[in-house]
Amino acid sequence: MQLTEKTIDETKQGEAFAPIDSQNEYDKKFYIESYGCAMNFNDSEIIASILYDNGYGATKNIEEADLVLLNTCSIRDKAEQTIRYRLNHIRGLKRKRKGMLVGVLGCMAERLKEKLLEEEKLVDIVVGPDAYRSLPVLLHEAQGGQRGVNVLLSREETYADINPVRLDANGVLGYVSIMRGCNNMCSFCVVPFTRGRERSRDHNSIIRETKDLYDKGYREVTLLGQNVDSYNYIDSDTHEEISFARLLELVALAVPSMRIRFSTSHPKDITDDVLYTIVKYKNICNYIHLPIQSGSTRVLQLMNRTYTREWYLHKVDRIKEIIPNCGISTDIITGFCSETEEEHQETMTVMEYCKYDLAYMYFYSERPGTLAERRYEDDIPEEVKRRRLAEVVALHRKQTLENNTKEIGKIHEVLVEGPSKKNEEEYCGRTDTNKFVVFPKGKLKKGDLVTLKIESCNGATLFGCETEA
Repeated sequence: MQLTEKTIDETKQGEAFAPIDSQNEYDKKFYIESYGCAMNFNDSEIIASILYDNGYGATKNIEEADLVLLNTCSIRDKAEQTIRYRLNHIRGLKRKRKGMLVGVLGCMAERLKEKLLEEEKLVDIVVGPDAYRSLPVLLHEAQGGQRGVNVLLSREETYADINPVRLDANGVLGYVSIMRGCNNMCSFCVVPFTRGRERSRDHNSIIRETKDLYDKGYREVTLLGQNVDSYNYIDSDTHEEISFARLLELVALAVPSMRIRFSTSHPKDITDDVLYTIVKYKNICNYIHLPIQSGSTRVLQLMNRTYTREWYLHKVDRIKEIIPNCGISTDIITGFCSETEEEHQETMTVMEYCKYDLAYMYFYSERPGTLAERRYEDDIPEEVKRRRLAEVVALHRKQTLENNTKEIGKIHEVLVEGPSKKNEEEYCGRTDTNKFVVFPKGKLKKGDLVTLKIESCNGATLFGCETEA
């Protein structure tokens, strides 16, 4: 699996969302929590649109909900345990609120299927990522006492015709899915089994949705896919083959005043065409998420990553050659099956070479049904996995502080995303290269682009002030 800018991330604590203009006139209320990757949060917006069209309004108060939905992640065992703990809490609420329905959606639903109904007696419906259109029918049946499951995977479903209901209260940063599924059978990953094969979405619908975001006040969009570099769509009218580089260009031209990001790239697929497109258009951010997973070629082969250590480092060199100031982030897994101490050190030396701006770091968690679970023994003791992870984290913290220190005195253009969590008199946002910055509010407002001079930093954050330079 790719999509990891919020992904293999210890599974994000679930967030409940409702639109700013929540439709209070609806008699039935739904409450949804999303876990895991950005794709799941985007899927929740598709689910909300389907529910709105079928008589449900959103609420942020779970106690008044007629329908409670958990949109789940299955990337690690901890992710699934988080959902089970949450279901135990909801069990008590369901006893108090007569008629409340509970649904489990997403990757955990797809992986466990009917087994979820057997294990979690309070669950009324189980719906996989390709079956959200069936929600109205399943809900109608559940209201009559019939619990239901639809986890059919599709080779065609992209939800391109559904206009997502934006559930966040930010109003500045938006997500647009450009494709679904994954063809990369990484041996540690459940995604090909929970999200199916790759399908690219009609580029015209992507452009329409992005323009709609801009018209609604959003000023940054992230194009989402498990592996965006494999995006490929044939225009039915012109028969033009739309590559990811071409899609990036079309979106950049369609919304020239909107920042564009994308996630995630696969080292074997990212092309020079993509890099040159980033350079060509100022509104495409100079930032690439490029997962390495391991610095050992042997371990990469066991992971079925289909590239070597040398191939990956060549890609990093090429990025820095074409986009000298590009921010690069990554994913790292420690303690994969049979990983030696020497191979762990190879990962550390890759980190020393690349000096990542951001990394998502985890120890290996065996997932049922994956190629690794079938082929290899999970033979690294957990204490060894944790120790190696601690070493990786410590090195990364050292590097991010060094990277951030180099930014002091530099000028950056930052998009104002909203108030700082620690100080109401400050705003926060990110640089073009995805570095997090905190700065005084002044007369600024959300959605503004502000020029800042960086004055100080810590390992995670830059601190700046407005400047005309």
